[in-house]
Amino acid sequence: MADHQRRFTMNDLHLQIEAAENKIRPLIRRTPLIESKVISETTGIDVFLKLENLQYTGSFKTRGAVNALLSLSSDERKRGITTASTGNHALAVAYGLSQLGLRGTIYLPENALPQKIDLLKRYHAPLSFHGGDCEETERYARAAAEQNEQVYISPYNNLNVMAGQGTIALELLEQKPDIDCILASVGGGGLIGGIAGYTKALNRSIEIIGCLPQNSPTMYEAVKAGQIVDTTVLPTLSDATAGGLEAGTVTFDPCRRLVDEWVLVEEAEIKAGLKLLFETEHLVVEGAAGVAVAALLKLNRRLQGKKVALVICGGNVDIEKYKELVF
Repeated sequence: MADHQRRFTMNDLHLQIEAAENKIRPLIRRTPLIESKVISETTGIDVFLKLENLQYTGSFKTRGAVNALLSLSSDERKRGITTASTGNHALAVAYGLSQLGLRGTIYLPENALPQKIDLLKRYHAPLSFHGGDCEETERYARAAAEQNEQVYISPYNNLNVMAGQGTIALELLEQKPDIDCILASVGGGGLIGGIAGYTKALNRSIEIIGCLPQNSPTMYEAVKAGQIVDTTVLPTLSDATAGGLEAGTVTFDPCRRLVDEWVLVEEAEIKAGLKLLFETEHLVVEGAAGVAVAALLKLNRRLQGKKVALVICGGNVDIEKYKELVF
């Protein structure tokens, strides 16, 4: 049965994440969990930062992509792999292909940023350009994968991708077993779904909080409606979490059942979060990481005295655009 058709219990996901940890460990970094002394003193919350911006390829996406590739059968590997992405997922798949000696094609929109194309070329994965936006590119890539009998790896709608992302929680709880709350940014839901699936199986009292830009609240609106719905998406600094959701995505169920709270933040708050990370920890990170910091500040009063972990999900930035925002 295909991943996007599977349904699973909380224990199933927990076991999938433990299996993923064993598979991917040689190919990923165990990223640091650091206490942010200044943010902790400023907010009255014990704040810890899980630095996935230091992961190979610069984001947490490497965990899920590598696990998905390692989970393929020998026949699937021989047939080849296809994916579509404008950013971190593309880099993660390209890295995995290069490490495992697999062949595959990465589809990009025709207007993909030159700096991202240059990063991808370092991994020597074939690139193909089609369409004017992400959704058009993805539709084309899926059709090409089906026509060529290749495996399509979605950035989020894949059980093995979500299980790989969930290894962040496994590491984090080993590093800080007494954590009270974990905040993570949400796009397709693979990151927060994996984190919630592992954490709630071990300790249901740990709060899981999903953080989204007000301009792209897709998963929030889906959970509120009890089903995936069409949502208006506006431009956002958190481009890594922007966009729609596929019908039947495997991430919806754990998001609906296991995430305790949802927080929407405005663009000015995301910018303030990025600036705070730079000024206190000298971190240059993506807008999606700023979303988690913005949500923390928004929940300041309720989280007083708690030990809170923020997932700093990625550090692949357009440095000129970043300088305009933060300085």
